Amino acid sequence: MPAYYLEAAVVVLGIVLMLMEAFVDKADKSFVGKVGIVGLGVIFLGLFMVKSPADGDTGAIWSFYAVDATSLFYKGFALITTIIVLVMSLDYRGVIQHYMGADQEKPQAGLGEFLYLPLFTCAGLMWMASAKDIVSIFVSLELVTISFYILVAFLRRNVGSLEAGVKYLILGALSTGFLVYGLTWLFGLSGETGLAEIAAELGNEDSPMNAHPQALLFALALIIVALGFKVAAVPFQIWVPDVYQGAPTPITAFLSVGSKAAGFVVGFRIMEPFIASDAAPQLVTLILAIAGATILLGNLAAVSQSNFKRMLAYSSISHAGFLLLALGCARAAGDDVQVEGVMALYLSGYLAMTLIVFHVMCLVRDQLGGEEISTYNGLSKRSPFLAGILLVAMVSLAGVPFTAGFFGKFYVFLLAIQSRFYVIIAVAVIGVGAGFYYYLKVVKAMYWEEADDDRQVRVPPLAKGALIVLAVIIFVLGVYPSPILEFFS
Repeated sequence: MPAYYLEAAVVVLGIVLMLMEAFVDKADKSFVGKVGIVGLGVIFLGLFMVKSPADGDTGAIWSFYAVDATSLFYKGFALITTIIVLVMSLDYRGVIQHYMGADQEKPQAGLGEFLYLPLFTCAGLMWMASAKDIVSIFVSLELVTISFYILVAFLRRNVGSLEAGVKYLILGALSTGFLVYGLTWLFGLSGETGLAEIAAELGNEDSPMNAHPQALLFALALIIVALGFKVAAVPFQIWVPDVYQGAPTPITAFLSVGSKAAGFVVGFRIMEPFIASDAAPQLVTLILAIAGATILLGNLAAVSQSNFKRMLAYSSISHAGFLLLALGCARAAGDDVQVEGVMALYLSGYLAMTLIVFHVMCLVRDQLGGEEISTYNGLSKRSPFLAGILLVAMVSLAGVPFTAGFFGKFYVFLLAIQSRFYVIIAVAVIGVGAGFYYYLKVVKAMYWEEADDDRQVRVPPLAKGALIVLAVIIFVLGVYPSPILEFFS
């Protein structure tokens, strides 16, 4: 089966669910999410039946569509993320209906649309994983971005959601302009749109890319600005706290995990040949400067936050910094540790940790009605299961040994040590220390603070199963990360 059938299947599934939601008025709209979860699960199994171009078609599509370890891994990454987001959305339905103006005539207003829109975002993320042409990169990226514009501002009666949507729209459009301009410069210098062909031009001494390194650096800087917005890197992170806080919680999780992974896979495909060459020697310095600032600002700004979602927004910024640090080490990476494998390992752990935290947040927000850290006071008595699961996620985010977060940071530090980037290593150590403080602040609230009331938090069976699977992933990657690293070797 050709790999692009997977994206087509996700789009078709989204269209079918959209039609079902539109024409089945009296049914429980939660069926849209349940059918979507099952459908995406079946498509995920299709990943194991994908044929490479050598085994299947050899048409023109392969000139801009890649089928390799990177693309297959991140397709699976997008599918798993979307499945968990749909499970979270089902647990968030009370908040959705409240802010969508549900009444007796329309008791499920907006729920169906909220459950099928993530599928189109998933299709864009999957296409981005295989995009190896600057045109296909731009088109797939815009599919993802436009879907997020709608989802971030979805709660039309929530002022915070509308404000988040406007900020994301304005700054997203601005970043798109930077991306188009940067890709245009890159095309003008190379005369090619394919990433492989552009990389090949680096070996041509007569190429304008080698003759005009300042122009090349300008093009790459514009692309970094655009992708810096997507992954929430400093100084392009200004939108993150307000958008994360105002957006519906499942969409905040989707932004934090899916959008970040897509931004980094595209960034790695574009930047790797330039980092490994001498065409733009200032590029590594630029990436490392952004990485250091991102780690420092993200962690230090999170320390003073009292709103859980806002704290996680700054946490997301700091993790983008560690991934940028890994990207900046691409030139010095050895055969035993591949940068691509380290980034995949880091993102895999980040997926499990972040989706656990936001899933717990959905349940707490829906049943207790708050997003402040104080809302989690005494959670160990209200729901020992949720407190234990959230404890696993928080210690992993902090980087405690035997969790996925530890090995993710360990290999990033290993790459930095091999590259002898000692200044940024010192900055990263400060960031890790600050992270321990604010992550464990949530643990303190759950186990040492007293709750204002004794309301219990109910955990639906589907949510419990998803949370257990994610916690198992954290521990498995915390003791046995080799399969992911070897997958990219």
